[in-house]
Amino acid sequence: MKRILGIVAAGVLSLALVTGCSSPDSSTKSTSTRATGNITVFAAASLKGTFTELGKEFESENPGTKVTFSFAGSSDLVAQIIAGAPADVFASADAANMKKATDAGVVEGTPSDFASNTLAIVVPPGNPKGINTFNDLAQGGTQVVICAPQVPCGAATKKVEDATGQTLKPVSEESSVTDVLNKVTSGQADAGIVYVTDAKSAGDKVETIAFPEAATVVNLYQIAVLKDSKNASTATKFVDLVKGSKGLAVLSDAGFAAP
Repeated sequence: MKRILGIVAAGVLSLALVTGCSSPDSSTKSTSTRATGNITVFAAASLKGTFTELGKEFESENPGTKVTFSFAGSSDLVAQIIAGAPADVFASADAANMKKATDAGVVEGTPSDFASNTLAIVVPPGNPKGINTFNDLAQGGTQVVICAPQVPCGAATKKVEDATGQTLKPVSEESSVTDVLNKVTSGQADAGIVYVTDAKSAGDKVETIAFPEAATVVNLYQIAVLKDSKNASTATKFVDLVKGSKGLAVLSDAGFAAP
């Protein structure tokens, strides 16, 4: 009997070892936490350069993933999201448009602040109109382009107008800050109001004019995973990259300030 019990015990021990080997181990755990699949990120137009770089970084760190971006004015993006456009992450150039998304119930959890930005004036090389201050934008014969008031850069411009008592008369109001920049770099405008990051990205295509009133109007950038995300785990990991040391370094290099 003792011999039989010994054989049974040995069999149980062997089965336990085999079971232990096939139970969740380190490789299984790493697979379950690894970012996989595709995500779509809706991001403010002013984030195009930095987020494109971070998207490539994310794909490199997570083989097999794919990050697709849709860049536009934050107000346009939030309208699309609320209307049901499929997206996993929303990065807004201001808190106001993120609040619209939150109030509409399309955001998962609490949005995170990840960067800030301020305005600057851009003019063609040589500054032919001799613009040196915000008030100079109102001088006769100057074709000025700004963002539409519902766009974060436009809302910030309106606040500067209110603070200075100077009302601009733009020849056009654009739906994104990149459209404003393009009007200046293409010679269609004498001046435009953009973010300092956009001015920096344009390089020698423009001259940048800082104005002190811009410091009173700072746009706070926020990011969040969306409630209808089909890949919330990977979306969360992308948000973590943006908020982490690598994301902050890329944003800083582009001229963004800390939130």
